Amino acid sequence: MLKTPSPSSMEMEIQKSWMKEMKAYADELKTDNAGNVIAVLNPDAEFKVLLAGHCDEIALVINRIDEQGYLHFDKMGGINPKAAVGMKVTVLGYNHSITGVIGVNAQHHGGLKDEFGLEDLFIDCGAKSKQEMEKFVQIGDLAVYKRDPEVMMDRYISGRGLDNRTGQFIVGEVLRKLAQRSINVGVYAASTVNEETNMGGAYFAAAGIQPTMAIACDVTFATDYPGVNKNKHGDVRLEGGPVLAKGAPINRKINQLLEKSASSLNLGLQYELTPRMTGTDADRMRLTGQGVPVSLVSLPLRYMHSPVETVSIKDMEEEIDLLVDMIANLTGNESLNPLED
Repeated sequence: MLKTPSPSSMEMEIQKSWMKEMKAYADELKTDNAGNVIAVLNPDAEFKVLLAGHCDEIALVINRIDEQGYLHFDKMGGINPKAAVGMKVTVLGYNHSITGVIGVNAQHHGGLKDEFGLEDLFIDCGAKSKQEMEKFVQIGDLAVYKRDPEVMMDRYISGRGLDNRTGQFIVGEVLRKLAQRSINVGVYAASTVNEETNMGGAYFAAAGIQPTMAIACDVTFATDYPGVNKNKHGDVRLEGGPVLAKGAPINRKINQLLEKSASSLNLGLQYELTPRMTGTDADRMRLTGQGVPVSLVSLPLRYMHSPVETVSIKDMEEEIDLLVDMIANLTGNESLNPLED
């Protein structure tokens, strides 16, 4: 999955792959007009649990081809210009994919200015003219960093787009493990689209399913590396366990169920604050239909929105175990109303 390009708005290839993997475990597979794929267990159950992990990654979108054949671009999601400098990219051209490099003005020639944006950068694919480049690329085509995933010290995974194909993987694994158990509720594992740009996929999924509860499985900012102000950004560590959000959007009763499972499994939990909004699919799922109680379970991630995002395998495994245990222990009669005992 990490080697499959999945830029926001162009998630079809990874969705087809995920759907193929889920086919053996789901009672039912659904797609919708947004491009979501939803794997379902126990579809006749009245109590429905929606797990959402978005599959899209940040990308570059081509907005101009100049006369010399260089590609100029804007962002599709939260691209950091400083992280893009000097990177190799795969341009997903309308004919076929080609390799390019993000050119850098040599330091001998003055280098980059102190403050720069994407408009100061360009992609060099080796073309000699606009006409040659237009044989491969057109306005609106997308590009992703050309970066293979790496395993470091047998404990961490590093690469591009772990935000949030780790979440897509986690919700799939939760469904796969629950398929081997007897459960009292319906489980809807959704690989959602467009989170990095508009969160429309999550809205489509929740509006169509009308779940009893929804849990977004995303990533959050680890702060365990040099230069991060923990007083400002909190203390979240790789191998510290899954991260639960606390704040106005979050249903306290869902968090209590997750905490109960963590205690029974002897798993560590970490916390982050989301006072007003979560900035994830949870925000859009919450506001569908008559309103959906939501929670957010996140994977600690270093170097957000860079080509070297890094997560812990242990944290991934523990998040999967946490969600499996919580859902497996639901009776289907739980009240999520915070005013009811």
